[in-house]
Amino acid sequence: MQRQVPAPVTGSGAPSRPSTTDGEEPGEETFRESPESRDSLEPQESQESPEPQEPAPAGVKNGTGTETGVEAASGAATGSAPASGTGVTSASGTIPAPGSGRTSAGSASASGTVPAPGSGSDSAAGTAPAPGPGTAPALGTAPAAGTGTTSGTGTASGTAPAPGSGPGTTSATSTAPTPTKPRPLTLLAPLRSPDALNLLPLLLAAALWAWALPRIDFRNIAEFGLLDRFPLTFYASLAVLTGGFVLTLRRAGTAPLWPATYCAAMLFALKAPPAILYDNVRYAWASKHDAIISRLLDQGTVHPGTELSGGMSAYDQWPGFFSLDAALVRAFGVDAAASFINWAPVALGLLTVPVLILVYRTFSDDWRLVWTGVWIFQLANWVGQDYLSPQGFSYLLYLTVFAVVVRHFVLPGSAGPLRDRSTLDPAASAVPPPTTTRQRAIAVLILLPVIATINASHQLTPIMLCATLFALCLTRRYRNIGLLVTSGLVMLAWNLTMGRELFLETLGTLREKAGDLLANSRPGFAGDPTGPGPELVGSANVLMVLSLGGLAVAAVLLRRKLARSALPLVLAAAAPLPMFAVNDYGGEMVFRVYLFGLPGSAFFAAAALVPAVGAASRAATAARRVAAVALPVTLIAMLAGFLPSYYGKEGMHYAPPGETALTRRAFDRAPEGSLFLAATGAFPDAYYRYDRYERWFFTEQEVDENLRMLKDPASYLAGGIPEGKPAYVLLTRTQGEAVIGEGYLPAGGFDRLRAALKRSPLFEVVEENEYGLVLRHRPAGGG
Repeated sequence: MQRQVPAPVTGSGAPSRPSTTDGEEPGEETFRESPESRDSLEPQESQESPEPQEPAPAGVKNGTGTETGVEAASGAATGSAPASGTGVTSASGTIPAPGSGRTSAGSASASGTVPAPGSGSDSAAGTAPAPGPGTAPALGTAPAAGTGTTSGTGTASGTAPAPGSGPGTTSATSTAPTPTKPRPLTLLAPLRSPDALNLLPLLLAAALWAWALPRIDFRNIAEFGLLDRFPLTFYASLAVLTGGFVLTLRRAGTAPLWPATYCAAMLFALKAPPAILYDNVRYAWASKHDAIISRLLDQGTVHPGTELSGGMSAYDQWPGFFSLDAALVRAFGVDAAASFINWAPVALGLLTVPVLILVYRTFSDDWRLVWTGVWIFQLANWVGQDYLSPQGFSYLLYLTVFAVVVRHFVLPGSAGPLRDRSTLDPAASAVPPPTTTRQRAIAVLILLPVIATINASHQLTPIMLCATLFALCLTRRYRNIGLLVTSGLVMLAWNLTMGRELFLETLGTLREKAGDLLANSRPGFAGDPTGPGPELVGSANVLMVLSLGGLAVAAVLLRRKLARSALPLVLAAAAPLPMFAVNDYGGEMVFRVYLFGLPGSAFFAAAALVPAVGAASRAATAARRVAAVALPVTLIAMLAGFLPSYYGKEGMHYAPPGETALTRRAFDRAPEGSLFLAATGAFPDAYYRYDRYERWFFTEQEVDENLRMLKDPASYLAGGIPEGKPAYVLLTRTQGEAVIGEGYLPAGGFDRLRAALKRSPLFEVVEENEYGLVLRHRPAGGG
């Protein structure tokens, strides 16, 4: 029987052994504070296993046969105190941390145990806060009744008799941490959460927009289009959406769905009103495409070699988009594409967003920059090419090809330092992983149907695609000659077969147009728009182009590291510019160049407004402060520029059903083969049954010729009608808006034209009402 050594019981605990850095005494624990223990109030589980303890020598048996009161191998004194219903319970002088052999305090010692009622023989280590410095706070747990050994950390202090123990026996007690009182729930607590703060502007904007929608007076459009027909609540809803979007950018990295929701909401708020409100097809060119789809459904095929007036033969030579829409009409079981045609801007916009995200995420890890770029793209896309058109459809496919190329066509060994974070802009992404020649060849085969669909649907987009791929080849990173050659061969094959006639005709015009940069970059081909509304639209267009270009250029110059890693976006934005030296594309080349350069321009415009995070310099801090004000102000300014650019000429985009009915009656009563004269083709149903009639839009020519025509309109028009040809003149209210908005005629010119034709004996009135006028030509000699 070995000698028992009683453990001293004191009020402040047994003194701890001094630790050394050179070595530790056998069995002694060294207490060191880890970084984790400084940052967290939760006990940190050690990754080290407890040091082995030597078996304790036999001691005195208690009532259950367990020996107690032995000396520990570490040399620390052990004491004993009877537990309730037991003999003697042993206490260890070294207090292990939960799940480990160490504690996280600087020094600690034990001075007793907490009895475990109802147990046979338990070993307990108490915990309590130490009053003096240098000891760790108590983080242990109180022993549970009926359990085995309970361990804790800290320094136990104080003594108290254990319940049910005999006289003369003392035991150390411990105090468990006082539980934190839960914060009482209030009705306003959910409103303080980040998600609630993001949701409230969205709900408020939706309420304002829904209240304003039925109050948009679109049936009485005046000179400013819908700008003075929108209620103030409509503008307020857009401003609230903008503010809510800016708020979501603060958590864009951890909650990217909120900016996505706001982008979708803004797109819907801007472009859904015509789809919901209008009782007719918006935009004359959309009704033209509806007529093409209807003819394709009626005849079941295309006629690329048939000559049609008004340049309509080209649509049979590039029928891919219209064939798809005809299939959609059959699939939906509707009568015509007019039933869903006004929803095309919303649908194409929503399909474009994920493609843009793929492109922008290729060059930036900063979700704030990505979503701001998408937002700016939507506000800057005012050119009106997102309606149900081959251009809108092909543009989506163009962006898809571009996204695949920049993500999966990186040549091996071409990235260089662009994968080193220390050489990149803080917001930039590393270059995507390279692909092998075999992988790129497979990707070309996958993209081949997409490229073929682009060529089958539109004339200009394949040229822009080849120009962009060529620009990317200027970098070693994306020098993919195979893809460029494939795209060029597909384009050439289509132009020499299905599109041969228009292709050869276009080549003939290059002699006149090539190299004339000023003429090719001029919007339209007539004079300047007249009237307050069209003039405001022209000014807004110019300001939008200048502001977007200025922001993009500033970001390229000031954030050169970002421009270096996102060089493909810079090249893609500049690739369409040489088209100004080729052709004017019917006066629309400036709008198409702007459209194809928009993805890259929007990204760098966002980079100018969203400074990089992480930089601690004084300049970076100042840039962040400036951006906090510049970002919302710029987004509001761009919104103010979008609205007149998109809705300022709505008088020529919306026609009431009465005008459409007048137009159809005029065509239906005329014999097939008749010639219809109209001031312009920019009115709904201008191409109704276009394969059965000829058309002459007599103001779509040079301004000087129109001025000559206005001197004697009746004689001028009668002189252009072939002898013996039935001819009708169709003038509608929408045409009057269009010739002013496009600058074909001077102010008041359309009214003078109409009055002169009504007075002339060369024409007689067939029908006239508030929507328009129909006249029939009287050939010389009567009849």
